[in-house]
Amino acid sequence: MNFQSFTRYLTLAVAAWFCIGCATVTTPNPKDPFESYNRSMFTANAAFDMVVTKPLARGYAAVVPTPVRECVGNVFDNLKVPFSAINNLLQGKVQAACEDVVRFTVNTLFGLGGCFDVATTAGIPNHKADFGHTLGVWGVPSGPYVVLPLLGSSNVRDAFSTIGQIPLKNPIDRNVVTKDIGHVPTRNSILGLNIVNTRADLLPATDALEKMGVDEYAFIRDAAIRKRQNKIYNGDPPDDE
Repeated sequence: MNFQSFTRYLTLAVAAWFCIGCATVTTPNPKDPFESYNRSMFTANAAFDMVVTKPLARGYAAVVPTPVRECVGNVFDNLKVPFSAINNLLQGKVQAACEDVVRFTVNTLFGLGGCFDVATTAGIPNHKADFGHTLGVWGVPSGPYVVLPLLGSSNVRDAFSTIGQIPLKNPIDRNVVTKDIGHVPTRNSILGLNIVNTRADLLPATDALEKMGVDEYAFIRDAAIRKRQNKIYNGDPPDDE
């Protein structure tokens, strides 16, 4: 990307963030009453991705072999498992919580810190529960769909749960991995690696979506709502959802 393109996309991102809510959708989707704001934030996030995240992800994918990227992704996924175990326990899913503990132990000890997903090969499932999921199981309504700055698709319930769980969700920030991880530059570098590695994994999907010629915002919104409801209701959401 040349300097002129970079400047154009950066200007678009800044303008979109300053003009959040300026665009008005006359007939918003009933599940998306904040659609005017959401579309503006979606545009801002897309512009930031075009300028910063996507180019970094493409460069990363070009120089880092697939097995190494898979190892990095597996390590970060493994670090989330203890938090998943806590939430499964809060949801009353004792077996799932125990399987999470076993999964984390197996991958940490025999998968070189989670680099290799030995647990899946052994048939131990990955339940992936979070606090927003827990609140949903407890009956807290999702509220309207909302697009968060940089974080993307969410809803009111999950947005509040995300803010509240940040100190707990990321074991890196809690100094669980090593005592030295409290060093801010080191921590930020690791977090940046996680973001770029995840974005690199999504490159084929996002490239395909761009070629489909559909309303990307509506497509992602509807897919995110369906995926979240299926998660809350274990794949069988009620008709009114």
